[in-house]
Amino acid sequence: MVELTVSDAAPSLAAGSKAVDLVVHGEVAKGVNCLSTANGDSSADSSDSDTVNGESKADGTVEVEKGSVSTVKSIYRSAQDEDGEWTWVDEYPKDVKEAAENEETEKFALIVRSQKSKDSRKKLEAHSIVIQSPWLKGALSEILDDYPGVTCELHRLVFDAPFAPFIHRWASFLKFMKRADLDQTTQEHLRLLFDILKYEIGDKIKDFEDYVLNGVITFESLWMIFQPGGVIVAAHKGPLSAFELINSEYVKLQCGVFLRLDCDCVEWDGENFGRYTEEIFLPTFSGTKKIVNLKAMPLPFFEGKERLEASLVDRGKKFEQLAGHHYKAYDGQAITWDDRGNEKTIQLSGRIIVDTGSFNRFSPYECRYINNFNEKDVEKLSKHNASNGNDDGPKDDGIDGESADEPKRVKLTPYHQMLCRSRVRGYSLKTKKWLDFFVPLVSDIKWNNNAFDSLVLPDDQKDMVLAFSESQVLNRAAFDDVIAGKGRGIIMLLSGSPGVGKTLTAEAVAEHMRCPLHSITSGDLGSAPWQVEQALTRALELVSRWNAVLLIDECDVFLEARSEHDLERNQMVSIFLRVLEYYEGILFMTTNRVDNIDAAFESRIHVSIPYPDLNDSSRRHIWANFIKTAAHESDLSDRDLDELSLVQLNGRQIKNVLKTAQLLAMRKKRHLNRAFVETVLTIQGRRPNMQK
Repeated sequence: MVELTVSDAAPSLAAGSKAVDLVVHGEVAKGVNCLSTANGDSSADSSDSDTVNGESKADGTVEVEKGSVSTVKSIYRSAQDEDGEWTWVDEYPKDVKEAAENEETEKFALIVRSQKSKDSRKKLEAHSIVIQSPWLKGALSEILDDYPGVTCELHRLVFDAPFAPFIHRWASFLKFMKRADLDQTTQEHLRLLFDILKYEIGDKIKDFEDYVLNGVITFESLWMIFQPGGVIVAAHKGPLSAFELINSEYVKLQCGVFLRLDCDCVEWDGENFGRYTEEIFLPTFSGTKKIVNLKAMPLPFFEGKERLEASLVDRGKKFEQLAGHHYKAYDGQAITWDDRGNEKTIQLSGRIIVDTGSFNRFSPYECRYINNFNEKDVEKLSKHNASNGNDDGPKDDGIDGESADEPKRVKLTPYHQMLCRSRVRGYSLKTKKWLDFFVPLVSDIKWNNNAFDSLVLPDDQKDMVLAFSESQVLNRAAFDDVIAGKGRGIIMLLSGSPGVGKTLTAEAVAEHMRCPLHSITSGDLGSAPWQVEQALTRALELVSRWNAVLLIDECDVFLEARSEHDLERNQMVSIFLRVLEYYEGILFMTTNRVDNIDAAFESRIHVSIPYPDLNDSSRRHIWANFIKTAAHESDLSDRDLDELSLVQLNGRQIKNVLKTAQLLAMRKKRHLNRAFVETVLTIQGRRPNMQK
């Protein structure tokens, strides 16, 4: 409980209240201000239950519950002692002066809050400027339109030194002052503000104009050329790109002082376009430096900015077209990440899937989460889409576009296309890695129209493979099980010795149908049952999304008959069977051991094609096909091919021999001839089943 002692009101207390002494654990604190009662009676005493909830005692104190007094108690911060410590005291400070801003100062158009200047050329300098004139606020709403962090409609509009908005918009400020349609009050208030700013930042503006005139800048003045809301260009994480500057700030890091530029680009997150913020750091430098030599510079300073803008817009259009998932070709450097998440480049050539949505779901790397477009963006995009009808063209359910039931995406304006990122995310079918691809290096696929014809298979087998594959793509729901969605897939088992064309069959089918081939091995699926189920489910989901052909190469471990002694492997086979039961696409499986297949697989395989060992005629056909598609010119005759077909090689070995012989011919700067092939065969003659 807390004891209160009613005493006479202190002179400093407001009228209609009394002072009470608060007794806590035997100690008395003076000056508690009790509010008047609810009915307006200001003569509260110890018996007034509306003011003090408690019981009177013989010594004049009132015992109340802690926190029950309906008033506010003020305490004050003391001055620091010798040790630099301070505390809170009950005594009202003696040196407190009246507030400088009051009803009297509200009459003025603006207030300048000044302090001692560190500049040897001035006695005082402005700490901040308070704009109170509604005429000035109206003018500044146009001058500083869209300037980040400035809201001219505020009742109290304050600008702090060094008054960056006015330095960045100084030209706009001068241009606005020359307008002929300004009323007299606006002109007068603008002149007042101009005179103040000229005194406060006039020297900075002169220095800035001198730097710009000579195309140089100092590190201390570097912030002046970077106007928030302006476009900057930088070779940041890729080729030269455009960004919209949000803010600039000097920061001190372990390796020195930098000017940090927070800037936005346009990004795709797999579902929507939006803004993504990047940080660009400009290191300190002494003296002056050419603006064009900076790591990042405002777009107006870039020589040939019109050509750059046009090329960035063209790249942005391609970036916009790559939204969704697309089957493409790629040749050049791509971006991957090390164990610490640091970017590193790799060289890549082959087929890719551009698919940011799947990257975000299935890759082990960090996603780029976007921010929504701001109000200014939404206004521009709405006008642009309204004038263009928001027509993205016909939709289809193929790999190279959106599915038919997806909503129409917003169409980007040329400005937003210019700000598009230089990279897209996706999957390399060759390396089986999730990567970042540079937009200019993504190209359309050059299809091999003769891939399926070059297969060394009987015509009836080729026709059957194509019939099953094409029917599955044209009408996936044509065949169904008793249970809806079950047993719709087409599973083909290709068996035979290595190098006889099993994998090539799946590749040729995918090429003929112009769809991706997603190839995995038992090693990619893992060894534990839970790993197999997780990896296989993920692979089937990607194949379904990409409308791809799935190839499970060397899947003997899953096909082998179950036994009573290996329970873990039995579990993997069961998982494999269950997941495949609901697969709706085309699946090729290859094996070298067809004699020991689990009985449950036999009923699930639609087509089983055995591949016999190659004969002389088949080998000659393979030799001829590889020579025909080789980039290096060949002098091999028909007689050479007849004789080479007698060498006991499989298809993969023939390809390797020819590849090595071509390298020898290129080094000698001669056509490929029989001598080079014989050299390779002689060197590799120790290989089993190979003879001259």
